[in-house]
Amino acid sequence: MGAPRALVLDLTRLASRAGRTRTGVDRVERAWLDACLAEARPVFGLLRSPIGFLLLDRAGLARFAAASDTDEWGAAGRVASLFRRLDPPRRAAQGHVRRHAIARSTRPGLERMLRHHLPPGALYLNTGHADLDDRVMRAMRGAGARIAVLLHDTIPLDLPWAARPGIAEGFAAKLDVVARHADRVIVTARTTAAPVTAHLARRGCLPEIVVAPLGVTSARPDPTTLPPGLDLEAPFMVVLGTIEPRKNHALLLDVWERLGPQAPRLLICGARGWNNADVFARLDRGVAGVTELPGLSDPAIAALLERARALLFPSLAEGYGLPPLEALALGCPVICGDLAICRELLGDRAVYCDPTDRYRWERAVRAQAAISETPPRLAPPSWEAHVARALDGL
Repeated sequence: MGAPRALVLDLTRLASRAGRTRTGVDRVERAWLDACLAEARPVFGLLRSPIGFLLLDRAGLARFAAASDTDEWGAAGRVASLFRRLDPPRRAAQGHVRRHAIARSTRPGLERMLRHHLPPGALYLNTGHADLDDRVMRAMRGAGARIAVLLHDTIPLDLPWAARPGIAEGFAAKLDVVARHADRVIVTARTTAAPVTAHLARRGCLPEIVVAPLGVTSARPDPTTLPPGLDLEAPFMVVLGTIEPRKNHALLLDVWERLGPQAPRLLICGARGWNNADVFARLDRGVAGVTELPGLSDPAIAALLERARALLFPSLAEGYGLPPLEALALGCPVICGDLAICRELLGDRAVYCDPTDRYRWERAVRAQAAISETPPRLAPPSWEAHVARALDGL
């Protein structure tokens, strides 16, 4: 089978993140958008709206990329203003897409729209886990498209206690769809390939699986985007990620309570998530030396990492883990949980600690706080290499 005549990138997740700080999965979808725009072949974007589907061409994709980066979507417009279940930024994003779409369809009309606009032999790319349902997949098949899905991990099934209520069941249904319809499943590491393969095999149909490590693009540090009055001269360490159970912030709060006033400051960069009432209560009461900094921009995060004594990454489980790679690319030392995925990606470039061993973490933090020099910067993997591997042979 020849190379795809066109690429169709699902952008439903990225549109749903309007007005929000991007997560790791959002960054991946945004990188794929750049990769599609760099292609010489025809490229399209598919988005689900509350009343159907929207299709963008190359020009629409470029406008969407620019609006996504600035969060400047313009007015919601007459129709999108009626989407009351969406907050204002997401209504504005829907309005933007509607203005620039080359076609719109109802849900039952999706296949007809795709047949009319896509050349035969297109490749549908789903990198954000949105729209993994039978309707979309059958419509793509009906339009003559092949299907490639990037599965980031199977953590919702492997650690259901760490997920929001209902997420595990929904994710299992999505894996059912992937097993039935995908021609290729893209995974980001050998460590995650094993559980993905096992879960799909149990569903009786195993698509081709390709390992394509994610790229890393470090933002340019910009201290002017940090909150006013934040002291960057005194020693500090950073933990980056949503405050949810598997990120293991509770361990760090324990460590900082034991370290006392001589500890470096701990800056918690990430929004509050779910299933973590005890940690939220401790943060509300205050822990000496600990500051929450939610909602920082990428340049602000980069400015912190460039000056931090260390990035702390005590996760109990990870599908990939972009923050340690981003930190090392900026010359920031990393102390992380002793996980197989971290060993695969970081090798000997990090200090590893059992994520349940509070005393080992305390010793590691004390030792790193006394070191002022920074390690050589890591040359991170590129997005071009990730995309080339993901699409190799298609």
